[in-house]
Amino acid sequence: MRRIVGIVLAVLLVGGVVAAVVAGREADDKGTATKTVQGVIGSEKAEFFEDPDVVKALAAKGYTVKAETSGSWAMEGLDLGGYDFAFPSSQAPATELAAKHGVRGTLPRPFYSPLVVVAHKNAAEVLASNGLATLDAEHRGTLKMAAYLDAARADRTWQQLKGASKYGELTGTLYLSSTDPETSNSGALYLAAASYVANGGKVVASDAEVARATPLLHKLVSVQGAQQSSTDAAFRDFVSGAGNPLVLVYESQVASLLAAGQHPDDLVVLYPDTTVNSDHTVVPLTENGQAVAGLLATDPRLRQLEVRHGFRPQGEAAEFASATTYLKQELTGVRQAPVPTSAVLHELARRARG
Repeated sequence: MRRIVGIVLAVLLVGGVVAAVVAGREADDKGTATKTVQGVIGSEKAEFFEDPDVVKALAAKGYTVKAETSGSWAMEGLDLGGYDFAFPSSQAPATELAAKHGVRGTLPRPFYSPLVVVAHKNAAEVLASNGLATLDAEHRGTLKMAAYLDAARADRTWQQLKGASKYGELTGTLYLSSTDPETSNSGALYLAAASYVANGGKVVASDAEVARATPLLHKLVSVQGAQQSSTDAAFRDFVSGAGNPLVLVYESQVASLLAAGQHPDDLVVLYPDTTVNSDHTVVPLTENGQAVAGLLATDPRLRQLEVRHGFRPQGEAAEFASATTYLKQELTGVRQAPVPTSAVLHELARRARG
């Protein structure tokens, strides 16, 4: 009888331990469970969503984001069934996506980043010596867009610029490397800024204005040959020392590089005196997508992490703590060009590609 009682007690004890372990696991699971949210994003935001601190901050609010990258304009051709949100790099492709997928209401714009030109130091100094740029810090300056576009119209070469002959890498036609404007947001916004300056400080709207802008925009694109489909690849090439000495990228990409502890001595950031801010705009396709968009816009921890990755959160410029020898804390002296309608921008891109 004692043996039977002992066995029964042992079984009950083991069962209690197992039950406690299972209960503990269930409690842990309940405390850490997250909803998986699927999104398609511009490539320049990939490092942000992969950041372990961002993953942790989203998980604390109950979400796990699985993001795939795409060119912002290329998102229009994707099958977004099963996705919770699309997150292109500006408002124009987001508006197109919202119309296509029946998304109504104001689209969230959690943060933004201006377009800048990264230049090797020798190239920046030559531009400054020839009136195409000014330098106000060792690694920072301003690109004079009107002067640069005049040089592009005239097919000026580096060899025609005084001081360039000292640098063997500065040869051939002077141009900015940009991404494919038909698939990439930054390439399209480059055309928006250039066409605005070329149109006398007016946004291109009519067929006649599109026609007048076409020869210049075609020159800006055709001189480059094959173009990258994303600024991420173009920026990585520049940092590695490959390719053209002048590349159009997002300010956020430079800020992210600096935040990671890299401070290239050969890097100069030129802010075009007329540029376009890239308003990163979310197209929520489900309630979960809407919830994540809201967190990106309002959660203090996520806003801190956005700044870490070089994005400027909407609403408070003071949050952007830049490395001021490379970047501007505030965008003073930079004119914001309005962006043409999506239809006009598509047509400018098509004609520029020729």
